[in-house]
Amino acid sequence: MSTQARKERERAERHQRIIDTARELAECSGWEAVTVRKLAERIEYSQPVLYSHFAGKQAIVSAVAEQGCAVLAETLRAARESAATPAAACGNLARAYLAFAVDNPARYDAMFVMKTDLAFGPDAPQALRDAFGEFEALFRDAFTGAELAARTELAWCCVHGIATLDRAGRLVPALRDQRLAVLIDEWRTAIGQPS
Repeated sequence: MSTQARKERERAERHQRIIDTARELAECSGWEAVTVRKLAERIEYSQPVLYSHFAGKQAIVSAVAEQGCAVLAETLRAARESAATPAAACGNLARAYLAFAVDNPARYDAMFVMKTDLAFGPDAPQALRDAFGEFEALFRDAFTGAELAARTELAWCCVHGIATLDRAGRLVPALRDQRLAVLIDEWRTAIGQPS
């Protein structure tokens, strides 16, 4: 292996280590505990080394968010593709999304709560478009154009709202299953696939 290839590999590994450590620290102590100084101490690099990879905390949060979107896209794709019918795909996708939010609170906050450098919409990074595309796939056979886009956004808004409000203790826990059943039934009805 050439010296240049080794240096590039080491840089990529260091870059990923910064991202992983930031996410781990946020999972343990919240994003407010993540600072460049703490990251530098934890991974035993100087702050200038971290700044050679990221402009600051917001850039690190953005990297965590983008990688989180890639993981979410894979999770949603697996849930959707494992369904035997389009109706079952609605339930699988909704449950997978909500489970992801519960299982990955810091990553989820980086993706949807924290300020990031990420663009959304048509200029979004591929990982974000892939995650959005999994929601879009639910409605693609029933809708096109602006209506498809609006239904996809609304579906995402609904599960995001449930995830966020539920995590914050703002929803009645006893209604969790019923709330999800109503949402899934709405999606199934929209695509002409009643349960």
